[in-house]
Amino acid sequence: ERAEMEGDRVVVDQLLDALYVIPIVPRNTFYKNHSVVIKDKKILDILPTDQAHAKYKAKIHHEHLSQHHVLLPGLINMHTHTPMTLLRGYADDVNLQTWLGEYIWPAEGKFVSPEFVEDGSKLAISEMIRCGVTCFNDMYFYPGTTAQVAEDAGMRCAVGIPVFKFPSGYAGLNNPDNKSIEQCYIDIGMSGLYDKFKDSKLVQITIDPHAAYTVTDDGYDKVMALAVKLDLKIHTHIHETEIDISNHRKEYTGRSCIERLEDIGLFKLKNRIIAAHCVHLNDKDRAILGESGTSVVHCPESNLKLASGVCDVATLLKAGVNVSLGTDGAASNDDLDLFGELRTAALLSKMKANSATAVPGWQILEIATINGAKALGIESKVGSLEVGKEADIVAVQLRTQPVYNPITNLVYVGTNKVTDVWIQGKQVLMNEQLTTMNEYNILSRARMWGERISTWKKEQDEEKKAKEQK
Repeated sequence: ERAEMEGDRVVVDQLLDALYVIPIVPRNTFYKNHSVVIKDKKILDILPTDQAHAKYKAKIHHEHLSQHHVLLPGLINMHTHTPMTLLRGYADDVNLQTWLGEYIWPAEGKFVSPEFVEDGSKLAISEMIRCGVTCFNDMYFYPGTTAQVAEDAGMRCAVGIPVFKFPSGYAGLNNPDNKSIEQCYIDIGMSGLYDKFKDSKLVQITIDPHAAYTVTDDGYDKVMALAVKLDLKIHTHIHETEIDISNHRKEYTGRSCIERLEDIGLFKLKNRIIAAHCVHLNDKDRAILGESGTSVVHCPESNLKLASGVCDVATLLKAGVNVSLGTDGAASNDDLDLFGELRTAALLSKMKANSATAVPGWQILEIATINGAKALGIESKVGSLEVGKEADIVAVQLRTQPVYNPITNLVYVGTNKVTDVWIQGKQVLMNEQLTTMNEYNILSRARMWGERISTWKKEQDEEKKAKEQK
């Protein structure tokens, strides 16, 4: 088709001038005084700013980014539980088993509903956009609600059909046909999520068996069959803590989670598994993950906070494993700031490898962008700034001087500021203001939930105390 012209310049939708552009592809590269051109939701061109001004006439021209800003692809948060923002700070300074068993699961049992998920997802998505995240991979109850909130906000996401072996308010309690509990979860996920969003331009659907210790062999068989039939990625927790693994060995004839999942054929599904955490692995585990094309999601801050351990990123990369980055839920992090996460990941990887040269800054940026896109199978659309890809772009203001290398500056300096964000060419953050979400309403709803949950917690504590005194 012929380009629309104005004089001798091509008319385009938006022109973003930047001090630096970090495209991610090619690797370890940055361009100074360059511009990114957006037309029809896609990247049309990346070129020196003076040439861009001569060649293109933009309907919207973002000139102010040329002084202090870096443009890079939107970050991809590959493992989170978005509605859990409403439980942030609810249970701190306890280990994972106590955190889940005594705090999180009882509170979820009491409060999780479509309304809770809607308000928690809005809060999480507003925070992620502010932190430069343009796509997230989510596992939680009422996934259709999270998908709707994301679509309304113009946010890209992958949302999973959750699968557990025990019932919850979301699935399995009302079961007149006496199906397996796991089938109840699958059926509700199919009608509430898959049927509604299978053709969405922003929402990708996955299937999410929670973990080896919460899903039966039969449940995994059903998950694998559906994943192959509908071509879905499988998102699950693997080897998060040593206690998970030792309890699993007791229950499953001495086998670790990975050994059992290999026995039931999960790793025969090539390039389909997204494995969160993978903190405790041996060489055999790493070989299985590498050969099966499994993508690992490193969640350093949650693993540190719950003292679960540290994922050995350098060794995984050497074994050919695609490693991506996640925050986990805000209740164990306690934020959804993926720039903060990638800084932690960078420092921790060096400590774990006992080498200052391990996992350099440019590789950490890949882990937070293109590797997430590869894990979801969408690397032809997003994950780097390349001509023809969709315009998921973040502008970051560099707050320090001098800047010798903007790549390492973004990774190691913790005080830079995300100011503007585009998803599919639509600006969702402008001068640090959200354009598609009402922050005032979101925060007042969150406060209301906080009050409800603290009142209930106080009552629980008082009952517990009264029982103990008897």
